[in-house]
Amino acid sequence: MDRVTAMRVFVEIVDRGSISAAADALDMSRAMASRYLEGLESWLGVRLLHRTTRKLALSDAGEQALKGFREMVALADDVHAQASQQGEVQGRLRITSSPSFAQAQLTAAVVDFQQEYPKVEIDLMMVDRTVDLVQDRIDLAIRLSNRIDDTLVARRLAVCHSVLCASPSYLARAGVPKKPEDLERHRCVVHSAGFAPSYKLRRGDSTTTVSTHAVLTANETSIIRAGALAGAGIAMLPTYYVTEELARKQLRVVLPEYTVDPLDIQAVYLSRRHQPQPLRKLIEFLAERFGGDVAPWDRRQPAVVE
Repeated sequence: MDRVTAMRVFVEIVDRGSISAAADALDMSRAMASRYLEGLESWLGVRLLHRTTRKLALSDAGEQALKGFREMVALADDVHAQASQQGEVQGRLRITSSPSFAQAQLTAAVVDFQQEYPKVEIDLMMVDRTVDLVQDRIDLAIRLSNRIDDTLVARRLAVCHSVLCASPSYLARAGVPKKPEDLERHRCVVHSAGFAPSYKLRRGDSTTTVSTHAVLTANETSIIRAGALAGAGIAMLPTYYVTEELARKQLRVVLPEYTVDPLDIQAVYLSRRHQPQPLRKLIEFLAERFGGDVAPWDRRQPAVVE
């Protein structure tokens, strides 16, 4: 019995809550995963999991063994990663990001990275929510947030700025807001997940919070952008996602003298210690591509309403 694999199977079963889910994650049959678990218990002479038809539960021995097994699996991964770094960069990475950032910036960056490292395969998982890196077996998450779980490791890649913008057709119909309070009478297109129905705008040292009249809400940034382009109203959108629309004047920035609190664009992963070479190379690549005093997508001057 490969005892390291058996320990890995046990850890996956605990993390995922079932033998079937662990088997799927490890690309093996359920019967094989069960044999590894039974072999591990036989080797130790103790029952690690209490199994019923409905659920699995850790035994006292399993609870005590879990931490050590995690460390052994991590150590094996670390040794493998160090050995692999002596050769050509190759492997498979699973990356998650918001759909909007992937569409606008990340996918092109990944393709360019693969031009440099053609033996690295990448699986992109695009969701507009925070995923569990362990549960979903994610190597790297690109997150737009100023707060990251302290159990994870994060490296800032760039800063995400957002602007209030609207289509010329909407502004021609509804007028151009001159001060933040004017937004209360305007139709707004608002993200429905994780955002309050108000805008907090800064100018110098002062902050103004304005309630919005959300006529259209959606849980995906691409829909917010599509609504703004179609003339539904004023939207707050990240500049990385509307660079071309602003340059072509399909969208116009309103209240340009006011700013919105920026968010960090962060590369988030599980550990600095057990980092495969492709992951380390990709993080360095993205930091160089997106880094600098000003993010590359913010180096173009947006179209502002006169």
